[in-house]
Amino acid sequence: MKTAMITGVNGQDGSYLSELLLEKGYRVIGLKRRTSTINTGRIDHLMGNPNFSIKYYDLHDAYFINHIMKEEKIDEVYNLAAQSHVAVSFEIPDYTSDGICRGTLNILNAIRNISPTTRMYQASSSEMYGDSSDYTEKGFNENSRMMPVSPYAVAKLYAHQMVNVYRKAYGLHLSSGILFNHESPRRGETFVTRKITMAAAKIKKGLQKDLYLGNLDAKRDWGHAKDYVNAMWLMLQQEKPDDYVIATGETYSVEDFLTEIFTYSGLGNWRNYVKIDPRLKRPNEVPYLLGDSTKARTVLGWKPEYNMQTLARRMFDSDCAMLDCGAIIY
Repeated sequence: MKTAMITGVNGQDGSYLSELLLEKGYRVIGLKRRTSTINTGRIDHLMGNPNFSIKYYDLHDAYFINHIMKEEKIDEVYNLAAQSHVAVSFEIPDYTSDGICRGTLNILNAIRNISPTTRMYQASSSEMYGDSSDYTEKGFNENSRMMPVSPYAVAKLYAHQMVNVYRKAYGLHLSSGILFNHESPRRGETFVTRKITMAAAKIKKGLQKDLYLGNLDAKRDWGHAKDYVNAMWLMLQQEKPDDYVIATGETYSVEDFLTEIFTYSGLGNWRNYVKIDPRLKRPNEVPYLLGDSTKARTVLGWKPEYNMQTLARRMFDSDCAMLDCGAIIY
């Protein structure tokens, strides 16, 4: 039985990845911050599984990481922990940067010094491309120039590059997934996709009248987190470590997402409900993200099952079912 350690286990990706690894016969040790003790809704259903356990830690606690790597004999590490809300990173840049940079470095040093056979997956981000125009018709790939425009993206690029340094310098099995936007019914309600689906469900139920949003023109390559955690696992099963872009290869604007949800929900024209609040716009915006996952599809044999439309509808269905708003669940 392999043992996997997941940082940020109580997040969207951590919960789906835990389910996947348990189904594959792993023992899963999930790490969560001591300050997020009540935020376990995404993993509560796993608590009764004898092969699943939770440990509390701090991203800055190198001693704890060293200890668990030594005592638990970790085969695979999935480093998902981060303050991952881009807009929030402008408000708390120190916390965002310190957690991502130092947390990643602590894990890298633990693997190098204590368990060099351990394989690691690093959660990199499409936000690292920033406002770069260095992409082909298929979108950004592993070799595209990166020009981050937010504290979150800068910190992610630091961690991404440090993984490359440790991989080349010490011959470690370290892989990074440059994941484009991936959502699900488990997405936090502060993220724009879930904010839209939950608002539509509340409006349909009569609990809300208006939806306040910022920039509707930003275009994103949206996929489902369930598809993307499978790619994470596939990376660590390869003989050689590498970097992979994970994306659907289709890009849509926030307005496109709005249209899909409000049409599907039966509410009609979103303009009857949406109000623009300039305070919700980022100081710096990434206008366009489209991923070229040719390498992942070729080498890993990975491909997404969900597109934006099916993802959006499943998210709305889930929120509507939660509120009992009377939508048709397909």
